[in-house]
Amino acid sequence: MAKTKARKDYFGMGRIVSIILAIIPVTAWLLGFITRFKEGKIVAGILRIFFGFNIVWLIDLVLMIVSGRIMRLLNI
Repeated sequence: MAKTKARKDYFGMGRIVSIILAIIPVTAWLLGFITRFKEGKIVAGILRIFFGFNIVWLIDLVLMIVSGRIMRLLNI
């Protein structure tokens, strides 16, 4: 059987690389809204541009360590 690769955030990079990028606030902010735009979630991407440097960064950091994914607050 062929393994299906699980979709990870930050462009499918490895978990350790994604955690390192999430620790740095500027890269977490930048990659966070790029990821949301890439998924086609324009409103969520715009909200990340304006609110990505506050509590969203801390939540993304915790979720990246625990589950390997960023927060999906708005799925629009």
